[in-house]
Amino acid sequence: MTLQIIDNATCTFCGCVCDDIQLHHDEVRIHEAKKACVLGTAWFLNHTAEEKYPHALIDGKEATVEEAIQMAATLLHEADMPLVYGMSNTTCEAQKECVAMADQLGGLLDSHTSL
Repeated sequence: MTLQIIDNATCTFCGCVCDDIQLHHDEVRIHEAKKACVLGTAWFLNHTAEEKYPHALIDGKEATVEEAIQMAATLLHEADMPLVYGMSNTTCEAQKECVAMADQLGGLLDSHTSL
């Protein structure tokens, strides 16, 4: 099996945003993440291009993405005080959208680092 190499990949797992990672991959998954720390290595090696799961589930049953978006919108609209939580592995742009959504819904915003 011949692996392709990506030099200077950026790891967004934590706030360090290391940008000198060398990834060795095939068409489906990353096999090695040189220069990554233990957390970054685990993060990279657990991401694949395989489609192991349905694109969306509603009540444990396969659904279309459009149906799932509609259900999520309904649940958020009906919620008294929704919690927008996590976002440690998301881009700044995605975090900005989460903050705006929590603000619009009158919800709470929290990070994964809170106790």
